[in-house]
Amino acid sequence: MLTQPELWNSVSRFLGRESLYLDTKNWDAWLDLYTEDAVYWVPAWDDDGAPTTDPQREISLIYYASRGGLEDRIYRIRTGRSASASDAPARTCHLVQLLHAEEKEGRVHARANWTVHSSKEGATITYYGWSEYELIPRGDGWRIARRTAYVLNDTAETVLDVYMI
Repeated sequence: MLTQPELWNSVSRFLGRESLYLDTKNWDAWLDLYTEDAVYWVPAWDDDGAPTTDPQREISLIYYASRGGLEDRIYRIRTGRSASASDAPARTCHLVQLLHAEEKEGRVHARANWTVHSSKEGATITYYGWSEYELIPRGDGWRIARRTAYVLNDTAETVLDVYMI
């Protein structure tokens, strides 16, 4: 078990690495951060201003029930076989701030605020929100078992993609 400062530093570095891989489009390294059964979910907001709670029954902005979905998405980005969101992916700058990290039953539950600036075709778009992570130990670091990202923007200027969050 890590001390709280060790845990904080380790998780902060890990989240920074995820941001780096997205910004540099190092897709293989980014995918390797996720477990095979990782859930990647971006809930939508309901009419009452609350996030949806069930990706199987309610609308989501993005939902992948396993890393296989993320792998398929990256394949489409690489090959250009996707929506206009990933034809020549935007240049991005991820800013992530860890707010909470706690070990429970061999896993780490973390929450971080994020802002992502995306530049494409002369326009810059900023998305912001927070993410909740469930991390499992891997060697001297972590793997993501679950990431839920809450986008706080009222409107999306373009189709959202994994590298924009």
